Amino acid sequence: MTSTRRGLVAAALLTAGALAGCARTAPVQDASGEFLGHATLSQRADQIRGAGTALGWRIDPKGPGVMRGTLLLRSHQAEVQITYNTQRFAIRYVSSVNLNYENGMIHRNYNSWVQNLRNTIIQQSAPKSS
Repeated sequence: MTSTRRGLVAAALLTAGALAGCARTAPVQDASGEFLGHATLSQRADQIRGAGTALGWRIDPKGPGVMRGTLLLRSHQAEVQITYNTQRFAIRYVSSVNLNYENGMIHRNYNSWVQNLRNTIIQQSAPKSS
């Protein structure tokens, strides 16, 4: 193989590697939802805490209607702010470690973790049948 051909093959491999790396990131997606049933603000806080804890998140209160969620998985960390009232909630990106966050892009698993948290919060808010 000539040196020019080897250079072209090396460049193609580097480009393919870079494109594969990009495929592991996606735009950060915040999430929101509406609670099911009726509950007080304190009960909503308990539902959010229960949902997060069930999924491995640490949920810390930051004030009325505001919580901080932190997920630690191996060497990865995601931190979100959860704002809520008695009817709805929102989950917003705060920071991360080892999730390749840059310019609004993040490791694609982050969005799955946030969607799982959103869905579990909604499930936790469902009225319990007697």
